Amino acid sequence: MASQLKAWLGALAVALAAGALFAWLRTPIPWMLGPLCVVAACRVGGLAIAAPPGARETGQWIIGTALGLYFTPVVLAEVRDAWWLLAAGAACSIAVGYASAALLARLADVDPATAVFASAPGGAPEMVRLGELFGARADRVAVAQSLRILIVVAVVPAAFTLIGAHGSDASAMGTTHFNPGGFAVLMAATLAGGALVWRARLPNPFVLGALAVAIALTGAEVRLSSLPTVVANAGQLLLGCALGSRFERDFLHGAPRFVAAVVAAVLLAIVLSALAGLALAAVSGRPAVTVVLGMAPGGIAEMAITAKVLQLGVPLVTAFHVTRLVALLLLTAPVFRHARRLRRRSGR
Repeated sequence: MASQLKAWLGALAVALAAGALFAWLRTPIPWMLGPLCVVAACRVGGLAIAAPPGARETGQWIIGTALGLYFTPVVLAEVRDAWWLLAAGAACSIAVGYASAALLARLADVDPATAVFASAPGGAPEMVRLGELFGARADRVAVAQSLRILIVVAVVPAAFTLIGAHGSDASAMGTTHFNPGGFAVLMAATLAGGALVWRARLPNPFVLGALAVAIALTGAEVRLSSLPTVVANAGQLLLGCALGSRFERDFLHGAPRFVAAVVAAVLLAIVLSALAGLALAAVSGRPAVTVVLGMAPGGIAEMAITAKVLQLGVPLVTAFHVTRLVALLLLTAPVFRHARRLRRRSGR
């Protein structure tokens, strides 16, 4: 128990130092990117540190609450009117997943099931579980999904910062006033929402549950409190620490060819997603940077936090990623089953 406590405290100390360093260096999303990269590097390097239990869930709860505060009645109406754009984005994400899976299968010489579920930009635990049903290599799927998040979080915010994409489509929170009592009620309510979604065994329960409750309160103009910056930064730190803890010492040694192929497939997914985002933006008239970020093959929390920091239409970006997650959970398995049936009929 003492060794576990030391590992947990060590990870938090490293994450805090990394977040402070990246903030000083003025990198994008420093309080998530710093802990993610440095904790992952330390673990791959053999340092015995690990995120404490519940770090990921706590980070998701805080981030889900923060994101929900953007969904005012006006914003909800705008998102509702964009339903067709969200559906088109989800369809494009599925197509991008299959394109990157084709590259992964060719470069790494893995079976189709492993390639598809390793490449689908959905929740990592859900893709591992679905992949196992079709005979995919669970360890390879888990590695690929973790590496996807790391690459997207490292590349996409940096790219947006380099091109100066900041503040072109800002959204205001429902309230900017901090009230200690209201804050306590808000966090308790969103925590209860996360717990209910967790009990229902749905994916990303604490971000989706907290998000749903915060959206309901903000949409009803119940202005309990804003979220202090230090709390939002703590949520990013915990999430980055938890994501970095997924990486093991033998990560780069066990299957270097597979890791290299995953890197190539993820970079292809980023490029194709950006092109799809540009096309959808041109058709819809929405700001290109917002739609491209909404199409990025990262996680809900990570990409929405990027939108929040860069002020790039948090509600629409969040809606894109929630819609994509739901679509992937519902459609990845049946689409793969249908594709495998067609492949067998064609004799391939």
